[in-house]
Amino acid sequence: MIKVVAKNYIKEDKINEFIEVATQLVKQTRETDAGCIRYELVQDVKDPHILTMLEEWEDQASLAAHGASEHFKDAIGAMKEMVEKPGDSNFYKTLI
Repeated sequence: MIKVVAKNYIKEDKINEFIEVATQLVKQTRETDAGCIRYELVQDVKDPHILTMLEEWEDQASLAAHGASEHFKDAIGAMKEMVEKPGDSNFYKTLI
């Protein structure tokens, strides 16, 4: 299993727009991407500019297929104008 934490730093005036795009991405990913176990958007309680995607995938191949999907590419293209600075992505595998 692969777990992903993808943190995004969003411009103040683009938060709602980012959430709209992310909502569609989450919906499409859950409905169509094989190997998706968990895919959700969360917002930092202390800093609402930080919006993070929490993901779980069956394997690396499932994650790679998601990254190659049209809905992912379209969403990333739209989101790139909404960020204050580059985000942070961490990839984890379960040990225990």
